[in-house]
Amino acid sequence: MQAFLVSTGVVALAEIGDKTQLLAFILAARFRRPWPIIAGIVCATLVNHGLAGVLGAWITTAVEPSTLRWLLGLSFIAMAAWVLIPDKMDDDAAPSAGRMGVFGATLVAFFLAEMGDKTQVATVALAANYASVTAVVLGTTLGMLIANVPAVLIARKFVERVPMKLVHTLAAIIFAVLGVLTLSGVGQGLF
Repeated sequence: MQAFLVSTGVVALAEIGDKTQLLAFILAARFRRPWPIIAGIVCATLVNHGLAGVLGAWITTAVEPSTLRWLLGLSFIAMAAWVLIPDKMDDDAAPSAGRMGVFGATLVAFFLAEMGDKTQVATVALAANYASVTAVVLGTTLGMLIANVPAVLIARKFVERVPMKLVHTLAAIIFAVLGVLTLSGVGQGLF
């Protein structure tokens, strides 16, 4: 349960202001069909974060535990710094529905936007840190939905009311604490 809750919270905070949230706004404004957009986000995130979770689990078998602890701790600290840099996206970056329809356009756009994104990297690190890939993937997917579904449903009005700097700072603090705890070995076996 800890893996699920931490993964959900960290990704929900990290996702606010992220390029995929901006993509959700753009898609909602362009297509005005929230349910196929939300379905596309769910499917793209499950596949993308599922692959990231499998990679994270594999890393735990391929890397020595002491080296892994350092890699994870430094990764979490790097994520803390990265989350403080807000993403930007041009309105031109959203695809047209074309033959794929709204669902297909969202699925492809979100899957590609998540490649190498901070939430995908966080999923790899969290999956390497916790024993349950399923809990991590479901948690990171729920975190994506917590941040992106409101963006789709109420579009730009949502972001105008959220203190972005505070949200990014909270996410950075959580990642930094996870990094320090991992590096210090506190909670060995819990993480």
